[in-house]
Amino acid sequence: MKNFLINIMIFLFFGVAEGQSFISGTVTNGSGEPLTGANIYLKNTYEGCTADGKGEFTLETRLTGSQVLMVSFIGYVNYEEEIVLENTVQKFDIVLKESSNSIDAAVISAGFFEASDKKKSVLLKPLDIVTTANAEGDIYGAVNTLPGTQTVGETGRLFVRGGASYETKTFMDGMLVRSPYTSGLPDIPVRGRFSPFLFNGMIFSTGGYSAEYGQALSSALILNTNALPEEDVTGISLLSVGCGASHTKRWENTSVTISSDYFNLAPYFRIINHSLDWVKEPESIGGTIMFRQKIRKEGMIKTFSSLNSSASSLYYTDYNTGTDDLIKLKDKNFYFNTTYNDMLNDRWMIKGGIACTYDGENLNVNSESINDIHKAYQSRLTLTNLLNDNLSFKFGGEMLYDHYMQLISSPVNDNNYDFGYGNNILSVFIETDIKAGSKVAGRFGVRAEHSSLLSEFTLAPRISLACKTGKKSQVSFAWGVFYQSPRDKYLAYAYRPGSEKAVHYILNYQYRHEKRTFRIEAYYKDYDNLVKYVASDDPYMYIYNSINNAGSGYAKGIDIFWRDMKTLKNADYWISYSFVDTKRNYEDFPVSATPAFVSDHNLSVVFKYWISKLSSQLSITYKYASGRPYYNPNNPEFLADRTKAYQNLSINSSYLTQLFGKFTIIHFSVNNLPGFDNVFGYTYSSEPGADDIFEAHPVKPYAKRTFILAMFISIK
Repeated sequence: MKNFLINIMIFLFFGVAEGQSFISGTVTNGSGEPLTGANIYLKNTYEGCTADGKGEFTLETRLTGSQVLMVSFIGYVNYEEEIVLENTVQKFDIVLKESSNSIDAAVISAGFFEASDKKKSVLLKPLDIVTTANAEGDIYGAVNTLPGTQTVGETGRLFVRGGASYETKTFMDGMLVRSPYTSGLPDIPVRGRFSPFLFNGMIFSTGGYSAEYGQALSSALILNTNALPEEDVTGISLLSVGCGASHTKRWENTSVTISSDYFNLAPYFRIINHSLDWVKEPESIGGTIMFRQKIRKEGMIKTFSSLNSSASSLYYTDYNTGTDDLIKLKDKNFYFNTTYNDMLNDRWMIKGGIACTYDGENLNVNSESINDIHKAYQSRLTLTNLLNDNLSFKFGGEMLYDHYMQLISSPVNDNNYDFGYGNNILSVFIETDIKAGSKVAGRFGVRAEHSSLLSEFTLAPRISLACKTGKKSQVSFAWGVFYQSPRDKYLAYAYRPGSEKAVHYILNYQYRHEKRTFRIEAYYKDYDNLVKYVASDDPYMYIYNSINNAGSGYAKGIDIFWRDMKTLKNADYWISYSFVDTKRNYEDFPVSATPAFVSDHNLSVVFKYWISKLSSQLSITYKYASGRPYYNPNNPEFLADRTKAYQNLSINSSYLTQLFGKFTIIHFSVNNLPGFDNVFGYTYSSEPGADDIFEAHPVKPYAKRTFILAMFISIK
C-alpha cells in the first residue's frame, strides 16, 4: 500500500519547480484531439511535465541556452525541436503524427489483457488497475475486476475461468514468483506481496499464453518492473494499519530504491466491528531493495529483493467438538531476482535472469504443528532474432529447482510426519511471430519440459492468430496445450502422480474507437490427468498409495468487456461480465461436479471520476457473483446446494494537496459500503444431531465493512 497512492500523484500531477524560463502550449493529434498525458521534457535532463485533459502544458525551468524540446506519446512519433532558453515565455502548438507501425495493425489479443505505459494497443494502464475501488491497493484484487476471474472473497487469490487458484502463476520480469501471496489464516483473505507500482506493465493471461512460460494450467500474470526512475524522491506513508518509508536515488545510469514498511492491525481491529477472536492481531515488517544499472545504449540490469516476516494468532471455533482451537501462524519470506536485457545488435536481443525464493510457514493448531518450507531456484536465458518488421523468432531455456519439506507433529495422536521432495524441471521453447502485412498476425510456439522427480517429458504446442476485420476491429484465436506439476502436498509422498494437463481453445472479437472498447471472448478448456485420491480420516493425510491422474474436467464460457473514456467528461468506466460452465472429477470428488470456488456469473462495474475543483479522484466499484456450490452432508447429491448471490459496493477517494510544501495525498476507502451480508459457504458438524441433521455454520467475511485511511507524502 505504501507506494500505491504516492505513485498516483506522480501519474496525475507534475511538480512545479522554480525557474525563469516558461515553455507552454498544446499537444494534439492530426484530428485536433488533445493527447492527455503526453510527456514534454528537455532532452538529456530531468526537466519535464505532462499534458492535461485539454492537451495543455506548462514547463518551468532554470536551464538556459540551447536545449532540445521532446514530446512523446504512446503510438505516436516523437516530436523533437531545438530551442533556446532565454528567461522568456515560449509557446508551442505541437501536432504528433501517429506511428506507422501502430495504425491498423493486427494485435494478438485472444486470452490476455495487457496493461502498459508503452503501448497504444493496450486496454488498461497500470494506473487504471491500482486506482480501482474494492482492490484496496492490491494488484490481485484489482485484476479480479477483469473478465474471466471468479469472486472467492474468503481467499483473496486469483481464480480464472473455472480453474483453482494454484492454476495461476505470477512472473516478475520473466522469472517465476513462487509465493506471490502473503500467508493467511482460515477464511481470511490474503494479499499480494508486491506494490502494484513496482511495475510499468502487466499481461494478465486468462488462457492461451506464450510458450515462453510454463507450469500454469489456467492463467499467467506477467509483471514487468520499472526501469530507471526519473529523479530522486523520498516517500513517507501513514496508514490506519501501519506506516512505511522509501527513498530513491538516481544517478545518470544507475538507481537504488530502498523501502520498508511495518503493519500492525491491532488498533484497526479494536475500532471496527468484526467476528474474529484474536490473540495476536496480524503484525508484519518487511523491506525491499531495487537496483537498476543501464549498460551500453540499450542494456539494463535489474535487481529486486524483498524480505518479509509476519505473525498472528486467533481462536477458531471447531464445530465438531464445540471448542475453540488456538491457531498460530508465523511466516518468513525472501525473494530475489536479477535480470539482464540488451540489444546485441540491430537484430538480436538477449534476456536472462536468476531468481530464488525462500518461504517458511509455521502453523500451530493447539499442540499440533505444521512446518512448510519451500525453496525455489530458477535461471533462464532467451534470445530473440528480429529478422524484419514482419518476422521474428525467440528461443530459450530455463532451469527450475523446487525443494519442499513438510514437518507435521501431532502429540495428541502421537504421530509425526516428515515429507518432502526435490524436483528439477528443465525447459526449452521456441516461438515465431509472423505478420502478413498489417491485417494478419500469427504466433507459433512449442515448449518442452522434463521433470526429474516425475521422470516425465512433456511437449506443449501453442498457436495464436489475429486478423483485422475493419479499421477498428479484429478477431483473434488461440489454441494451446499446458502442463503443470501437481501441488506440493501431492508430490511430497512416495506415490507421485504425473503432470496435470489442460488444452485451451479461445475465440476473441475486439472493437476499439475513440476511447471506447468492446471485447467479447468465448473459450473451452479441456482438463485431463487431474490428481485423484481417496481421503483419509487423518486431516493431514491422504491414502497416499491411492494418488493417481485419473481426474478430468472441462470449463467453457464467455467473457465480455466494455470500457468508455469518452462519453462522460472527466469520467472513465468499464464493465466486465463472465459466464462459466464447468465441472470436474478430481481430488476426492465422488462424481463430476462444479467446484466450490466457481460462481456461474460474475459482474464488475468500475467507475472513476476526476473532480478538478477539488483536486480529487472518486472511484466506485460494484461486484456481483451468483451463488457458489457447497457441500451439504444433509443432501445426498454432491455439491448441489448454492450460496446466495455475492454483492459488494466499494468506494475510494484520493485528495491531492500540499503539506509543508510537499506533495501529499489523503486517501480514504470503504469496502462493501452498504454492508451486504455475504456468505462464502458453510461448514458442518461431523456428527448429526438428535434430528439426524448435520448443523450448518455459514462462512462469512470477518467484517461487513472495512476501511483504509492513509496519508502519503512525497519529498523531492
